[in-house]
Amino acid sequence: MVRLPLEGVRVVESTYVFAFPYAAALLTDWGAEVIKVEGPAHIDTTRGGDWAPAYPDANPGPDPWNRAANFHQLNRGKKSLTLDLSKKEGRDVLVDLLKVTDVFMENYTPRVMRNWGLDYPNLKKIKPDIIMASNTGFGHGNGPYSSYGAQATTQESTHGHCHVTGYLGGMPSKAGASFVDFLACWSGLLSIATALRHRNRTGKGQWIDIGMYQLGCYLTGEYVLDYEANGRLGGRMGNRHPWRVQGCYPCAGDDQWCVVSVGDDEEWAALRKVIGKPELLLDSRFATLISRLHHHDALDEIIASWTKERDKFAVMEALQGAGIPAGPVNDPKDFSVDPNHWTRGFLEKVDFPLEAGTGRRVLMGLPYRLSKTPMRIKGPAPRLGDANQELIQGVLGYGDEEYRELQQLGIVANRPARPGRSPSKSVDDLVKEGRLKYRDPLYKDRLGIEAHDPFH
Repeated sequence: MVRLPLEGVRVVESTYVFAFPYAAALLTDWGAEVIKVEGPAHIDTTRGGDWAPAYPDANPGPDPWNRAANFHQLNRGKKSLTLDLSKKEGRDVLVDLLKVTDVFMENYTPRVMRNWGLDYPNLKKIKPDIIMASNTGFGHGNGPYSSYGAQATTQESTHGHCHVTGYLGGMPSKAGASFVDFLACWSGLLSIATALRHRNRTGKGQWIDIGMYQLGCYLTGEYVLDYEANGRLGGRMGNRHPWRVQGCYPCAGDDQWCVVSVGDDEEWAALRKVIGKPELLLDSRFATLISRLHHHDALDEIIASWTKERDKFAVMEALQGAGIPAGPVNDPKDFSVDPNHWTRGFLEKVDFPLEAGTGRRVLMGLPYRLSKTPMRIKGPAPRLGDANQELIQGVLGYGDEEYRELQQLGIVANRPARPGRSPSKSVDDLVKEGRLKYRDPLYKDRLGIEAHDPFH
């Protein structure tokens, strides 16, 4: 048996949504014991409502807060402890837990930990070698924005990414879903690993203070440098590229696309050959890279006339085979059955407990592999409050009467005080409204999974 890198490390995280919950989930893959703290009246957003649109077999069941797909992806392998931290009794339990904890992760605005007396200066008094990791929109300190709340979708505008994302002449646009959260995730992991190494060498803990605003700025670095060096203000260019002929072109089928990018003369010659247009060699509009960029629209029409008759994967294979960068625009189905993901072990089949009624399901695993340290998903996300008694009585040594009192006060619970709303519309309704393209009735067969759902 290979010892995992973080075996024996206890992490307590009171975080919500994407960034730090996912970072903590990856820590479980590394072997850490991760305890997720949620309030009975303030469960993680991804357990329900608009943030949990997907349930196994499209069925929220009687306990949707335990069945949301997003929550299981972002919180796999953890234990769940419910504590109402708005009450002193709940914070007292957390303090006792932090006394036997290595890493504490939180993503509240700076005032919250400070008002609760749980900021880093106070945590050092509780446990001198503790590592605290804070993730906020604009960082702690005296900055004019430090007290502002934030989420990744609004952060994209503040660090300038929206200014350069969108179509020529169009309005600024965000990109995908909350990708800045994942920058905070990777940065948090690296910072925590570095702090643990520092503690192993010196015996001292430290505070990790992440500002998502600064992380996002790195994605617009070339635009910032171009302005600082040349006074040029970059803008939106759609699918284009500053020095390559590049576009997203239609392929055979409904809403099927492929991205193609052609740079130097060698790639241009290869493209002419693949699409069967050798005569383009004699077309002065395309003689040089600069002239090709000047006549980009005309070249788009030529490329699209070839791609639209072909399968997007066939387009990729033909162009990649000739040394031309190209890739299909995958949809979620393409992603889920992608043989490369399965071969790499990126997609993993995870067995859920029998009482969950969801059988075996597929989750995204680690995006990297270590040759001498094989790591896998430890298990699904925890059911709400599944480790309350184990942690409060088994680890902290509270007595039966003390535990019952916490239950009576509503400090701990195994169901949310405000469950929130479950989806009120069927999958068929969502398809009719255009919010979903379709539902694939054969998705289990395509993924090779078996599921048992007693809620049907």
